[in-house]
Amino acid sequence: MTTRRAQPEPDDKDRNFVTALARGLQILRAFRHGDTALSNTDFAERTGLPKPTISRLTHTLCQLGYLVQDQPGGAYRLGVGVLRLGFGVLGSTDICERAGEVLRELRTGANPYLTAALGEAHRAEVVYVAVSRSTQNVALTMHVGSRLPLFSSAMGRAILVAMTPDQRAAAVEAAQQDLGLQRDDLLRSIETAQDEYVARGYCTGFSLWRDDVHAISAPVPSADDGRVFGLNIGGPSFYVTPEELASEHAAKLIDAARQLSLRP
Repeated sequence: MTTRRAQPEPDDKDRNFVTALARGLQILRAFRHGDTALSNTDFAERTGLPKPTISRLTHTLCQLGYLVQDQPGGAYRLGVGVLRLGFGVLGSTDICERAGEVLRELRTGANPYLTAALGEAHRAEVVYVAVSRSTQNVALTMHVGSRLPLFSSAMGRAILVAMTPDQRAAAVEAAQQDLGLQRDDLLRSIETAQDEYVARGYCTGFSLWRDDVHAISAPVPSADDGRVFGLNIGGPSFYVTPEELASEHAAKLIDAARQLSLRP
């Protein structure tokens, strides 16, 4: 496993920045889809933080209920405190409440392998906040909380298109810090997304995020608070073709994104 670089911390001029809090959140972000439990060694490898610091952070997070250690010296799993925070976010987001029916209508049609979702960016990733998933045995196993790469997925690129310049700059910096990606590559990804959006009205992800996934996505700027979401539809590449998405679903996707952007 490759050791991640420790994320740079603001200089001494930013006296409002709480380094200990930032490091604690790094620990929680270290969990990836499919992870059941992580050890202090895993946290150190994924965050780049020293092991003594890791030990203090995991102890504190256990005391607060955000991590659970099954036995002394054992690995850690996420605690119910994290779930409480997550559902607190969803419960306070009006657009998520309105998205359910829109997502179901968006994927309704002859192809049962389609999944529609709404997501929001967090640093260099996109987090699903609402999903209407295919019920087929062969389908995308995506759910609320699933994560995608911001710069190399249809949904991520749609979000980048609608971000302000400051938001995009922050996303580029996060991708450099968290993933070690090159700035020039990130800027080219943004340029590609912008060109495609101007030409089509949406962004594509044909074997972009994963070789076996085809998807298209449109940005959903929130009218309430300036946040930017992405709305996508897609499925397994052997059941969902780029031609089908463009001809049968693109117009509905653009209209659905426009609906969600407006206050009810």
